[in-house]
This record gives sequence, C-alpha cells and structure tokens, in this order.
Amino acid sequence: MKVVVVGSGAREHAFASALSRTADVVVTPGNPGIPSSVATPPEELEADLFVVGPEAPLVAGLADRLRDRGVAVFGPGADGARLEGSKAWMKQLLVDAGVPTARHGAFDTLEPAVAFLDTLSGTYVVKTDGLAAGKGVTVTADLEEARRTVAAFLSGEAFGDAGRSVVIEEGLIGDELSVFALCDGTRVVPCGWARDHKRVGDGDTGPNTGGMGAYSPVPEVSAGLVDRVMDEIIEPTVAALRRRGIDYRGVLYCGLMGPLDDLKVLEYNVRFGDPEAQVILPRVTSDLAEHLMAAAEGQLREAPTLDEGAAVTVVCATEGYPSAPRSGDAIVGIGAAQGIEGVEVFCAGVAAAPGATGKVDPHAIEDGALVTAGGRVLSVTGRGSDLTDARRGAYAAVEKISWPGMHHRTDIGADLT
Repeated sequence: MKVVVVGSGAREHAFASALSRTADVVVTPGNPGIPSSVATPPEELEADLFVVGPEAPLVAGLADRLRDRGVAVFGPGADGARLEGSKAWMKQLLVDAGVPTARHGAFDTLEPAVAFLDTLSGTYVVKTDGLAAGKGVTVTADLEEARRTVAAFLSGEAFGDAGRSVVIEEGLIGDELSVFALCDGTRVVPCGWARDHKRVGDGDTGPNTGGMGAYSPVPEVSAGLVDRVMDEIIEPTVAALRRRGIDYRGVLYCGLMGPLDDLKVLEYNVRFGDPEAQVILPRVTSDLAEHLMAAAEGQLREAPTLDEGAAVTVVCATEGYPSAPRSGDAIVGIGAAQGIEGVEVFCAGVAAAPGATGKVDPHAIEDGALVTAGGRVLSVTGRGSDLTDARRGAYAAVEKISWPGMHHRTDIGADLT
C-alpha cells in the first residue's frame, strides 16, 4: 500500500514512522528530518490512501478535493471539520446530542460577552471560535483579565479573524484526558488515550502552547472508562453528525475534563493531537495503514491494538516560544538521542542548515545538519515497560540534544513516578 501523509510536523513524522512498518510512505511537504518528504502538493500525488495530519487543510476542504479524485482519504470533509473549525458550532452540536459539556455562550460583540462573564465565577475560559494553532485559549481566575482577553479577541488584535467570534465557558475542575477514536462514517472504535501538558512551564505555569509533552496510557483511566466515553460521548456525537448529513471519516479527538465519574467535553479536534500522536502511534502493534484505510472506505471493523507498555514525549522548543520563537540555531545530538533504546526523535520545526550539501539522512542526522525553524522543534519520545521507564528514556535522550536557547519542561509525567 502507498500512503501519502499530509503535514510537516512531529505528528506527521510519527504517522510516517508507524505507517512505514507495513506501507510505502511519502510525506508532503514534510521537513528535512522526516524520511521520504517531498515538496509536491498532495493533489498532484498518487496513492492508495491519503492521511491528512493538521486541522487547517481539513477545515479548508482538502479531504473533499482529494475524494473528488476518487481516492481514499483518512480525514473528514470540510463539513465534519467544523467540529474544530468553529467551537461555537461544536458546542451547539454537543447540546443537540445531549453530550455533557461546560456551561457556555458564543459571542461576536463585546457587551453581551462581558455580561455573560459576569454570570460566571471561579475560572473563566475564553476561546477563539476559529483556528488559532492551539493557542487561542485563555484560562484565568481574574475577571478583569478575562474581559481584556475578550476585547482583544473580538477586536482581531490577538488572533485576527479567528477571534472575532468567541466562546466563553465556565472553568471545569479536574484533570484533562484525551481519548481518540477512529470513525468510518457510521462505526467508531477506540484508538488510545493520553494526557498532554499545554502550559509552557513546569508546574503548568506560563502561557498555553500547542503542547509541551504527553504520556500514554493514563494510569487512573481504565478500558471500562473509555468504553463509557465511547458509549455516552463519542457515539452520540457521531450520531448527531449523521443527522446533519455529515459522513465523518477520520479521527475524533475528544478532550475531556472533570472527575472520572463526571467527565465533560472540553473540545473536539478532527485530527490526532500533537504531541499525543507521538505517544499513541508508536504504541500501535496492529497494521495502522489497514485501520486507516478501513475507516476511509467505510469498512471499519476492529480497533487498533496497542502494546502493554507506555510512552512519554517531551517537546524541545526554541528560545522565545510561544510568543516569539527564534530560528536558525544549529541542532546537536539527535543521532545520539536516537541511539538510546526505545527512543524516537520526531522532527517538527526544523530546516536544513544553510549551505548544506546533499540531502539530510533522517535515519542518521549529523550534528549541525538541521537548524531550528519554528517554536516546537522536536518531540523526544521514550517507550518502556511502564511510564517510569518510558520517562527515564525520554529525558535521557533530551539531555543529549542542544542548541542555543533550547527549553523544555522537566516535569512531563513527573506525578506518575
């Protein structure tokens, strides 16, 4: 089977690594650290299956355009991608489906938005309605900060058109949990669960990011709990999509929060999370390509099997991330890190070093062959028999990697050891 993976980040690198066990994989546009990266647009490539990684091309209808060519695509059309493309639309679908979520309101003018804030107490959550690369969320206990955030979003000052409509919701109490499911338009099957860390600093401090690390599985979460999430949350969501005439084929990423006996939906994403993909996809032991093809063709029967071990990933970021990431610094130590048993380094914000001759060998990256070219540069994933073992490997590998200004969290999964 030939598979084209669309995207250029660590998530797509993880897809390529997992799919290449049984398939011939090309990644577009990829990056110099991902094997088989090509600059050819996906519409100009031929393959048995297209796997669209990021949310933006899905919202823009790439899956529809590819399906119009008669090819199999893992990823929803633009109609289904509204689950992530519009938080207000997603919230209304949850209400219609009877799925538990936080008390909320959607607004495009300041006065009613501020009036709704005044009805809340405790923690205030303000979100852009549109896509904001995982950063369009402010969580604060300060009412004045919440009001300033709403004003900045609605004016376009903070996130442009993505923030000119906002969703405001009550803050939920509890730990976050991400549950992933594959969908073929009718049937859904679970595909692992994970917990990520969004804040840039240790102890969940500092601004939100696209994600600074993750681990899988989550010890307090049982298979029975995931079955309940499937039955009471994800299945009703898919049924609500079908009632709207939406044939959803791809992954459903359900972000949850609350006590385990009273979980509520924070959000839905229409793609695998980044960095959650970097701890779930390496654990898949069955044929991932066959599972994704079955979902794309409406023939999903079996859930992927995951190993009984664990994975922890630590994101290495560049100086200034998330507000003003610096680029152009030479990266040292990827090869040494990958030499540690159970470790994979997934490349994201990287570029070939200026003046480099020849193509970078992603399987044996030499020091200085890659330079930083984005905020989140690498995801360093360790696998082990349990989370303690996986975490030990991940951080041993991170210690091998360096560039000027590199930073990472030191507490990913620390509460588990």
